[in-house]
Amino acid sequence: MALARARAVALLGVDGALVDVEAAITSGVPGLHLVGLPDAALNEARDRVRAAILNSGEQWPNRHVTVSLFPASMPKRGSGFDLAIAVALLGAEGAFSAESCAGMVLIGELGLDGRARPVAGVLPAVLAAADAGADTVVVPRVNLAEASLVPGVRVIGIRTLRALVARLRDLPPPDEEEADEEGTPPQPNGLAARSRARRGDLDLADVRGQADARKVLEVSAAGGHHLLLAGPPGCGKTMLAERLPTLLPELDHDAALEVTAIHSVAGGLPTGQPLITDPPFCAPHHTASRAALVGGGSNRLIQPGAASLAHRGVLFLDESPEFAGGVLDALRQPLEVGEVVIARSGATARFPARFTLLLAANFCPCAAAKIRDCTCPPSTRQRYLARLSGPLLDRIDLKSELKEVSRADLRYDLHVAESSATVAERVLVARDRARERLADLPWRTNADVPGRELRRRFAPPHGALAALDQPLADGRLSARGLDRVVRVAWTLADLAGKDAPTASEVDEAFGLWQGR
Repeated sequence: MALARARAVALLGVDGALVDVEAAITSGVPGLHLVGLPDAALNEARDRVRAAILNSGEQWPNRHVTVSLFPASMPKRGSGFDLAIAVALLGAEGAFSAESCAGMVLIGELGLDGRARPVAGVLPAVLAAADAGADTVVVPRVNLAEASLVPGVRVIGIRTLRALVARLRDLPPPDEEEADEEGTPPQPNGLAARSRARRGDLDLADVRGQADARKVLEVSAAGGHHLLLAGPPGCGKTMLAERLPTLLPELDHDAALEVTAIHSVAGGLPTGQPLITDPPFCAPHHTASRAALVGGGSNRLIQPGAASLAHRGVLFLDESPEFAGGVLDALRQPLEVGEVVIARSGATARFPARFTLLLAANFCPCAAAKIRDCTCPPSTRQRYLARLSGPLLDRIDLKSELKEVSRADLRYDLHVAESSATVAERVLVARDRARERLADLPWRTNADVPGRELRRRFAPPHGALAALDQPLADGRLSARGLDRVVRVAWTLADLAGKDAPTASEVDEAFGLWQGR
């Protein structure tokens, strides 16, 4: 019996685990048999691998071939196992030394002509391989830049199975092939530059009037606070929301890797632009389902939703009362814990989901441009806004009611409206103050700090919270709301350059939480 081994990676969500791919050639009825809980796409690897091997000029063993994917109890899906299966099978056939491929992790799909095709989820797969101690990873050339983002791993990009076999034989690449490349960390300028160009088309100065709403937007950006904008159509809610990302600083390296891994799993990374360095902005339509918003799928194909795709960025829900009942309430757990856990009968996937939620809403279903033109009775208006549940609104740090913009506001604001660059500088200074305060702690912004730490380590000075005693007593402010008021007070203090919030910042934060 001939036996060879290679390794691959099985992904569930953004978490991966190494899989041993063993190929054994024995006597018996000729054929290739896959064992180890493969899904339909992986079962089809039999035909892809056979055609790829023959079209690469190698011999197909006309004997009984068993390919085992260990651990057998772990579900495995997708076509990313093709390379590992082909190499293990050729190693068992004696095309090259079995030891030369035993320690390699191979990720990629094979075309029928032997070309290595890109697959989704390469970044989290290579991260999982590195965590498991692997030192060499082989990926399709198209995925090379993405895989090379992981430090401490030797990454080899190949174009064809023929070139990989030549490397394993210690031979030069075929004449018709370019030499395969070993990865070097790419410069994060492709996607980031385009994203900055897109953001450069938007400027906060474009929004005329609404000085109070622009201030609230600055507070949200400085502390990562969730925000509700309510007002009549045409008052600037969507314009303000689209410009929130222009106030946010670039992602640090760890956050950029987290965001890129999620988009890699979703198959949303542009070719040749591997690293996302700008905070993402995700704005699903109000007809989106619960699975589209928080993620979902079958046991073996669980995909991230908009909440995870907006990780470390902004999730904007326009016309929020128009979302189907229960869809918005599915965000309550991610808003609290910063991740989405999707449980199925055979698998449980985890996706990070620490985003800034921005809701926009009209006052009534008729959406009259002028309040005086609204024909909805008070009960209808009340029912419409009640589609945003109390528990959800209790998790919103800032609420702003936008007014109709007058002609005088438009003329006056032409000269005083601040640009995004100006406001972003203040936001960056405020975030730097918070980062210094939170140094050596696992939180990045004031919105991330849990309530217990707010009461123990970051409690405001004695007497600053005195004004909140009565709202707590009469039920206008909940215990959760108190924590959110304190977080906003810290952000206001950071913007003002103060070491700690005073009664003034606490009172202003309570007003912003109430929406007055």
